[in-house]
Amino acid sequence: MISLQCRICELRCREVVNIADGQRLGFVDDVLLESCSGRILALVVPGPCRFLGLFFPGDDYLIRWDCVRRIGDDLILVEIKGSYERCKRPRHRLLPPGS
Repeated sequence: MISLQCRICELRCREVVNIADGQRLGFVDDVLLESCSGRILALVVPGPCRFLGLFFPGDDYLIRWDCVRRIGDDLILVEIKGSYERCKRPRHRLLPPGS
């Protein structure tokens, strides 16, 4: 059995394509991990922007790990039939100095 290794930071350079409908979803932005076991639960891909394709990013695509079919050198193939699972990007508040 051949074992290939890949770092999580290397996933960010790969585009995600849904083989069920051919849609290019974008590039991996984040990875959800289960903290106890370290298993990958899902890939997070930024959603399309809502205003002129530049402003107000939409909800992110949440791609469950069991939907991933192949990971290539520059592409990740997923198979998602039906609608995409979405999640809101958490907003980070800036705390005042000394907080």
